[in-house]
Amino acid sequence: MSAPDAAGVLEPERAVSPGPPRRPKPARMNPADVLRVGGSGLRSRPMRVFLSALGIAIGIAAMVGVVGISTSSTEDLDRRLQALGTNLLTVTPGQSFTGDAAHLPAESVEMIRDMENVESVSAIGRTSAKVYRNDHTPEQETGGLTVAAARTDLPGSVGAEIVDGRWLNAANSRYPAAVLGPKAAEQLGVHQAGPDVRVWLDGRWYTVVGLLAANELVPALDSSVLVGWSAAKEELGFDGYPTTIYTRAGESAVDDVQSVLGATANPESPTETTVSRPSDALAAKEATDDALSGLLLGLGGVALLVGGVGVANTMVISVLERRSEIGLRRSQGATRGQIRTQFLAEALLLSALGGLGGVLLGIAVTGGYASYQGWPSVVPVWAMAGGVGATLVIGGLAGFYPAVRAARLPPTEALATT
Repeated sequence: MSAPDAAGVLEPERAVSPGPPRRPKPARMNPADVLRVGGSGLRSRPMRVFLSALGIAIGIAAMVGVVGISTSSTEDLDRRLQALGTNLLTVTPGQSFTGDAAHLPAESVEMIRDMENVESVSAIGRTSAKVYRNDHTPEQETGGLTVAAARTDLPGSVGAEIVDGRWLNAANSRYPAAVLGPKAAEQLGVHQAGPDVRVWLDGRWYTVVGLLAANELVPALDSSVLVGWSAAKEELGFDGYPTTIYTRAGESAVDDVQSVLGATANPESPTETTVSRPSDALAAKEATDDALSGLLLGLGGVALLVGGVGVANTMVISVLERRSEIGLRRSQGATRGQIRTQFLAEALLLSALGGLGGVLLGIAVTGGYASYQGWPSVVPVWAMAGGVGATLVIGGLAGFYPAVRAARLPPTEALATT
């Protein structure tokens, strides 16, 4: 009703303009919706998703496997060095000033024994004698075996273990008795020690009293035939000069002992000695393996990059094939941001599937290879987490352009393709 004016005449009501209609705010997508929508896109193309994820998985498996195998090898090396000890030092003669072969003094072992922080010391001395399986073997078929004089305290210094028979002692070291390293025993056809087991050594029979186990710190003993020090002097023309001295130093004083060991072994000519640490050779071998692992890790990275290209290719094709779906969603109110989020979520899910599969495959490869080698199987947590993280980064980069392209697609153009 209109209010009357002063004359009592009613005024008509004024029309109120309704204004432009308000557009409803688009519904926000929570994380569950993003996963559901992204997952539905992957489920519609299972074979293509599998092949794309496989490329990512191969790259991640290669990287995780290389890191795991390298770490397992290092763990095995540390375990072996802990068992063998890193405090073994060796002294060998070098060359004299004139270039001739030098030799260590006969009393060098006793001089080293008197050093501070030396736990044990022993030695071997190489001879020119040859050893054969029997007296009918041709002289030229030596097999590269070494005949050396050994002191009775050698096993304690080098950590040598007897697998059959016994070591040389004060009684049998004066007689034609021998102890064989594992490679020497194999070449000579000896499988056990005993009073009836003999080898032909320098023109006479020697009884095999013991067989050694393989020694990682002193592999030269594996292909050696060891006889008593006294017997070597009397029967083999051994001059009594040690050719290799093995010294065990205190764990905390290895460097101090190593620095003066050469001068102590040969005070008159300390420069004519060579001092080494056998455990360093094992560490150097591990460093070589690490270099190879770095190369394989790089190849794994290339495979991962190729997998990322596969993800990008899959997502671009997906955008082209699903233009009608994009147009329908845009016409129903989906924003560009929601379309972009949907396709980016698909790319991330696709990469995550490949990453998780690659991590599991890498763990399986590491476990299988470590078991075959007899190593402890170790896969660092950072390698597994880094593998999944790398796939998410690759997936994000690979899916960014297809997601932006899908978001920029006009609804009318998209629907016109149906």
